[in-house]
Amino acid sequence: MAQDELFTVNPDVAAPPPEPAKPVAERPIPAGSPLAVRMRPRSLGEVVGQQHLLGEGAPLRRLVEGAAPASVLLYGPPGTGKTTLANLVSTATGRRFVALSALSAGVKEVRGVIEEARRRRNYNAENTVLFIDEVHRFSKTQQDALLGAVEDRTVLLVAATTENPSFSVVSPLLSRSLVLQLRPLTDEDVSDLIDRALTDERGLGGALELDEDARDHLVRLASGDARRALTALEAAADAAGATEHGVIDLATVESTVDKAAVRYDRDGDQHYDVISAFIKSIRGSDVDAALHYLARMIEAGEDPRFLARRLVVHASEDIGMADPTALQSAIAAAHAVQFIGMPEGRLALAQATVHLATAPKSNSVITGIDAALADVRAGKLGTVPPHLRDGHYAGAQKLGNAQGYRYPHNVPEGVLNQQYPPDVLVGTDYYHPTQRGAERTLAERVPKLRRTIRGGQ
Repeated sequence: MAQDELFTVNPDVAAPPPEPAKPVAERPIPAGSPLAVRMRPRSLGEVVGQQHLLGEGAPLRRLVEGAAPASVLLYGPPGTGKTTLANLVSTATGRRFVALSALSAGVKEVRGVIEEARRRRNYNAENTVLFIDEVHRFSKTQQDALLGAVEDRTVLLVAATTENPSFSVVSPLLSRSLVLQLRPLTDEDVSDLIDRALTDERGLGGALELDEDARDHLVRLASGDARRALTALEAAADAAGATEHGVIDLATVESTVDKAAVRYDRDGDQHYDVISAFIKSIRGSDVDAALHYLARMIEAGEDPRFLARRLVVHASEDIGMADPTALQSAIAAAHAVQFIGMPEGRLALAQATVHLATAPKSNSVITGIDAALADVRAGKLGTVPPHLRDGHYAGAQKLGNAQGYRYPHNVPEGVLNQQYPPDVLVGTDYYHPTQRGAERTLAERVPKLRRTIRGGQ
């Protein structure tokens, strides 16, 4: 029977002993490497952000320090340090580091790395950290090929994904790995990285200065992505280095990254002014103004999840039952942003914005729930009518619970005369449908329902 080309015949005999790998920490970074590569943290002390995973005794810190070797799935947005942390795991534990990208590697490459790792472990007692980027792009077969090596720790797997591993990674691999979620870097984190890159010998070595406006713009452009921030800084530095001034100003950053600076302060008045204008434009049905303010916030680096949350809120607050599909559209946009990220996520945000801005408007949902809450807070509670109480426990009948309850499905209309609210609230109306959109039908139906339920009241 022909030998499977993915395997070698007794590799421990057929191939000579492997050369010991040079420790990761000693591997020089090639000259001309991108700034983001040159500035990659060499120790935990240089890592910014992810303190929820790197605090004293936290799982990732223990893994990096070599105290708890275990395969991990690093789940988070781009530029949050997944590759860096994989390198640190390898460096701290003295293991050989091998990186594969799911975009280009197949089963053959994966099994080749595993066989080499097994040989090195057998000959040199040398362990291997296998880093797989974009692991969610691996097929089920490709992921299954990792299981045996992860199980017997032939490799210490560190896999990175921007998608929820619960949906993108096969269950057997998921159960054998520790799942750690990384968060986007804060503006302060990104600013610290920029400062370090400006002064560190691995970076720009203090050769250039950075204007405050330019710094703010770089931070906005980064949107929590360290790689994006350093790539933009490097491009601006190259342009500034060709001038006599040696200063990176806002115009230089704009010209190199091809994005205009938008006057927008995510933590100040402009933040509140623009989001207020965005919501009021949707409420006022001005779709063009709404898209303008949405574009300003996207361009300024606003968190797309924040924008999606506001759309979900206002789908109920300003539209409600006038167009019940508006909430579905807003929630779909929120899921899409989480699933695909930016910049493609802008399309889902724009679609939901157009839907909400052009939909018929009604605030009856918010006025209804707020009126009900006001009564509850004012003490208008009352007891639940006996016939509505739970009767599924011993002794309920003796208390009169669930006695006399009338089942609506037993009548052709599906609606019958029966008291539902406490005595103190009988006859109280909270929901007042408008004559706009789909709510026009409810404006006719709700009064009829109330007359039947209340017995003509």
